[in-house]
Amino acid sequence: MEENNIEKNSQKPSLKEYLSSEKRHVLEYLLKKEPTDKRGGESEESILDDLSGVFSDLDQKLEEWENYWRQETKRAHEQAEVAEGYNELLLELTRKRHEWIMVIDRENQEIMYCNKRLEAEKSDLEYCQYCEKRLSFRHQLLEWKDDEEGKVWEAEADTGNVYRITTFPIVWKNRRAYAHIVLDITIDKETSRRLKAKAYRDQGTGIYNRTYFMEYMSRLLEDSRRAVLCYMDLDGLKHVNDNYGHLEGDEYIRSFVEAIQIQLRDMDVFARIGGDEFCAVLTDCPREMAHQKMISGLDYFLENHNKEYPASFSFGLIEIGDDKESLSIEELLRQADVAMYECKRQNKIRYHQKRPSV
Repeated sequence: MEENNIEKNSQKPSLKEYLSSEKRHVLEYLLKKEPTDKRGGESEESILDDLSGVFSDLDQKLEEWENYWRQETKRAHEQAEVAEGYNELLLELTRKRHEWIMVIDRENQEIMYCNKRLEAEKSDLEYCQYCEKRLSFRHQLLEWKDDEEGKVWEAEADTGNVYRITTFPIVWKNRRAYAHIVLDITIDKETSRRLKAKAYRDQGTGIYNRTYFMEYMSRLLEDSRRAVLCYMDLDGLKHVNDNYGHLEGDEYIRSFVEAIQIQLRDMDVFARIGGDEFCAVLTDCPREMAHQKMISGLDYFLENHNKEYPASFSFGLIEIGDDKESLSIEELLRQADVAMYECKRQNKIRYHQKRPSV
């Protein structure tokens, strides 16, 4: 019964307190005892028996106390071993991660913790050679002063690798510090770039598509750059598709694209904005030169066409400059389409009889 009460008691007295309490009980017992001649002749043996019972009870309670704390000590050791095992596991997992996890003292820029430290060939608490070798922007981490919670930013190393860093202030070992989680996202960036490039390309020809063209034109107008917009329509594509099949129609388109690409510079933008509609944007190019490039492209297209069906394309030019700032992309395309219309009308009349008049 008493043993159960001891186990249920969550706050045990200290040994000193416990013994003092028991001694006090013994003294109180002795003080209550009267001399032998005044207590009806109670013998010394009776008194000793009483004391023996008190001390026997005391021994039992001491044993219970020792057992209790022995169990508590064992339990504490077991919990410490489990906690130590978890800590070792977490440290090992942290070291194996691809990210850098760095904790840097805010006052003296000391690297208090770095999960890559054990992988370094040579490093100490003051200087992490491994991090400096891999992270050429390391000084930005050491000198960080922004207290924004969870700030995410990017940095590029001298190797060309791109890193995403998450930075936030913390208290580490009673010292104010910054924690930096540094992740190499070079592969993700390259994958994103390839996917974006693919999203901007026309699958049939490999040139830019309408999406890219519209975004490029928006930037061009926003920057007020001077350029010439060449709006082109591939003549007879429906005739080729209907009479010779879509595979032949695709070949017809590719031969046209090749003829135009030869005339353009690397800085020029060439895009397919519809089934048989194309646009070229020539920046810092006089209108007369742009016109001559279209004529040269048409000549090349006709000279290298050896099919039984006729080949031609129509085009219209419009200059983009300071006086066009207020015009939208749609309005510019409409004006270029109007400029191309007369050329297309004449080509329908003279289609494949001789070079179309433009």
